[in-house]
Amino acid sequence: MRRQTDSLAPAAAIHRSMTLGEWGMLLTLSVLWGGSFFFTEVAVKELPPFTIVVTRVGLASVILFAALRLLGVKMPREPRVWAAFLVMGFINNAVPFSLFVWGQTQIAAGLAAILNATTPLFTVLVAHVLTDDEKLTGKRLAGVVAGLGGVAVMIGPAALEGLGAAVLAQLACLAAALSYAVAGIFGRRFKRMGVAPLATATGQVTASTLLLIPLALVVDRPWTLSMPGLPTIGGILGVAALSTALAYVIYFRILATAGATNLLLVTFLIPGSAIVLGALVLGERLDSRHFLGMGLIGLGLVAIDGRLLKFLQSAPAITETAVPKPAPSGDRDV
Repeated sequence: MRRQTDSLAPAAAIHRSMTLGEWGMLLTLSVLWGGSFFFTEVAVKELPPFTIVVTRVGLASVILFAALRLLGVKMPREPRVWAAFLVMGFINNAVPFSLFVWGQTQIAAGLAAILNATTPLFTVLVAHVLTDDEKLTGKRLAGVVAGLGGVAVMIGPAALEGLGAAVLAQLACLAAALSYAVAGIFGRRFKRMGVAPLATATGQVTASTLLLIPLALVVDRPWTLSMPGLPTIGGILGVAALSTALAYVIYFRILATAGATNLLLVTFLIPGSAIVLGALVLGERLDSRHFLGMGLIGLGLVAIDGRLLKFLQSAPAITETAVPKPAPSGDRDV
């Protein structure tokens, strides 16, 4: 009887304005996913795309199962929960990973990153239709547009040189962004089901591994590949352990309290994280457009979060209340 009540329980309240802890987790997630570009760049030199993807989620599932056992967290066994894992693995990993990998064989990585940054825009629209507590507001929509403009400015005009070419690849990347958006909304149900973020992350990467294995076997025929070198193995381990296993634990933790719209703001932060990592690790120079783009992204985040705007709007009222009015002339204190 308890299970039926939980499954029909209303969604937990979502924080429209994120806490400092949630912002910290969001920034950490952006660094982990921004770092995945470095790991993948190393691995793709020796391994085909779908082999990289299935190895990434497969190793992540092994790591997460080990973490579950170490921490004494049990995986749910209910068929309805595993059915949800399969759906989540399909729309949050199998579909978008595959579409982006294929799309980036046809278009520049910069253009793909801009298309990926449309995820929050799709999320705002999908959340407005499918949820009761993440409705579209003018400020949120303006924030998404500002953030998307910041991503475009950071990457620069060179990334747009291929715009209009390889239309199918661009549509594939947009479809992947839409899939991420739908996954963000769908994933909210795991908290109502009582599934811990660690178990949710484990379940979805395990499901996506099972879904992707046949595709990798048919397309890449991995048994015909040569043994990769140590840098490639290191890249695969990095993208599996950090950019997938750890990242998805943080992902579902934020999703449970801050909501899908706030969570998928991370796609605005990923290009900034990638640029900063490039400057620190690879010695790449930051141009003025990078700082301008980061500024626009910051404005977009402020507009969507709403906390600073509310504070500024309430400041005059607080000031007026705090300052006592002068007594009329002629009045004396007794």
